[in-house]
Amino acid sequence: MMANLFSSFDPSSNWNLSLNWLSTFIGICIIPSMFWIIPSRLNFLWIKIISTLHKEFKTLIGGNIKGSTLIFVSLFSLILFNNFLGLFPYIFTSTSHMILTLTLALPLWLTFMLYGWINNTIHMFAHLVPQGTPPVLMPFMVCIETISNMIRPGTLAVRLSANMIAGHLLMTLLGNTGSMLSTYMISMLIIVQLLLLLLESAVAIIQSYVFAVLSTLYSSEVN
Repeated sequence: MMANLFSSFDPSSNWNLSLNWLSTFIGICIIPSMFWIIPSRLNFLWIKIISTLHKEFKTLIGGNIKGSTLIFVSLFSLILFNNFLGLFPYIFTSTSHMILTLTLALPLWLTFMLYGWINNTIHMFAHLVPQGTPPVLMPFMVCIETISNMIRPGTLAVRLSANMIAGHLLMTLLGNTGSMLSTYMISMLIIVQLLLLLLESAVAIIQSYVFAVLSTLYSSEVN
């Protein structure tokens, strides 16, 4: 039994060392080197996924890209890899902590804002007042748009971490009831856990895609 319900999300080890970032990059060490040397079916599949993402991000950004989609494809790959890594037993899910998700979201948003306000100041001011807004409502719309713009990195970070925690927490709660169930109920519990694991795999893909797409959309607004 766990001493604390949320202890499964604690990145500290028995030596009181924070392994948050170590668990983020440890999977790179176990990727077979042959995957990078000789093109395999998995390699071709991954190239196809990257090409599809590149075309979609190119459409979202628009205009002159010249490699602008590379950072968003890399962001998608990093988040997807760590989301799936957290589905394995005894591996900490680094994307379930705000320290990692905010580290990814905040610099991106801050970079977009600095670039937009320095190079396209008039365009950024125009975004604060939607087209067709009555003059009476303009001050309120400026406040609303400013607040919604300021909370963007927070919503990106919270959305990713909350979705990763929710499924893991549900699986942990169901797994802790196994010792009190009968043989028949344990078999049903295993089936439910497998279905939840399948759902978590889908959530891992969807959340990494949503994070990358929203970051792309935020970047397209400053051009």
